[in-house]
Amino acid sequence: MDRRTKEQVVDELHEKVKAFKLAALANFNGMDVAKMTALRNDLRKSNAELKVVKNTLLNIASRDTSLEALQSNFKGPLALILSYGDPVEPSKIITDFAKKNAELELKIGVLGDKVITVEQLRALAELPSREVLLAKLLSVMIGVQTQLVNVLSAVPRGLVQVLDGYRAKKEESN
Repeated sequence: MDRRTKEQVVDELHEKVKAFKLAALANFNGMDVAKMTALRNDLRKSNAELKVVKNTLLNIASRDTSLEALQSNFKGPLALILSYGDPVEPSKIITDFAKKNAELELKIGVLGDKVITVEQLRALAELPSREVLLAKLLSVMIGVQTQLVNVLSAVPRGLVQVLDGYRAKKEESN
């Protein structure tokens, strides 16, 4: 690779590294092309991507970003997984893939500005997706309103039942 191409790769990678929500480093030593392609396709569906870049270029591209905290881990063959949307879905994809394929070894990650371990990445993968969490929140909000309506309608309902009982008693006595 000539110098101009390297500069172009670094600039492009720097822009991507500035915009990520979740980044993870993984060792892919021994993984064949078919498995790597399958992983890339799965990640693309969840607004994420897998990049294999030279460590020196990644070191330069990560300067002045939150990925800079991982520079000591830029050793050996590394795959950089970047997620630009909801971080839960890509973390599920890579942890499930790593369980099924021993060649992919997760090393460390960054969520926003915070460095996370592999265990924290797995815990993130166990969370429900954003849509599920929003649906749960909405059901709680609707449930509160429904309970309020039931409580407020209890007094008039009780009055109507008493009046109906009084009417029925009057009809029996007549």
